[in-house]
Amino acid sequence: MNSDDPRLHSRRSKTVGAVLHSAAVYDLTVWLATLGRDGAFRKEVLDLARVAPGETVLDVACGTGNLAIAASGRVGPTGTVYGVDASTEMVGRARRKAARKGATAAFSEGIAQQLPFPDAQMDLVLSTRAFHHLSTKGRAECIREMRRVLRPGGRLLVVDFIKGARRHGPLAHFHRPGSVRLEDLAALAKDSGFRGVESGLLQSGRLGFVFATAAS
Repeated sequence: MNSDDPRLHSRRSKTVGAVLHSAAVYDLTVWLATLGRDGAFRKEVLDLARVAPGETVLDVACGTGNLAIAASGRVGPTGTVYGVDASTEMVGRARRKAARKGATAAFSEGIAQQLPFPDAQMDLVLSTRAFHHLSTKGRAECIREMRRVLRPGGRLLVVDFIKGARRHGPLAHFHRPGSVRLEDLAALAKDSGFRGVESGLLQSGRLGFVFATAAS
């Protein structure tokens, strides 16, 4: 997807996106965060999100595109997957990965607090390991934007490091990420027009999720 794509929603950004890692360092950090089992992590996330054929999916702060590329295999030829990230380098690496794998996921630059998409376009919005980079205000802005681009009845899934969770393995020595409180994310979702808000831990026990449905 390029800047001339008519599906993009033109919005002048007044917020600076957070670009915190090089693309190569990001991929290494993801590998360490999942103890080398990133494929299993992606499957767990997509299963939890209930990704179905024909859906339109957005991965916010998509990094180098692994989750969006995996989602494109789930939605099939009748579905569409977008990935958006503030980093030009991340987006470039994601596009190259998609091209090598023959995936149809489309990647573009944009920030989580002002998503470059029209209202009510998506069936599902995902974000993994990104919210801990945002300020309290930025998290609220991002949740509201996710609600804006979701169709009524659309689904939200946010996955991130959880405050107080025990950290072990190579990531604990290589990189110490921030964390979020699930109850805070759940409250933001409710305040932003989501219903049926659920939360819990992923199998690793170090990452938690909030899953919710956009009110009709």
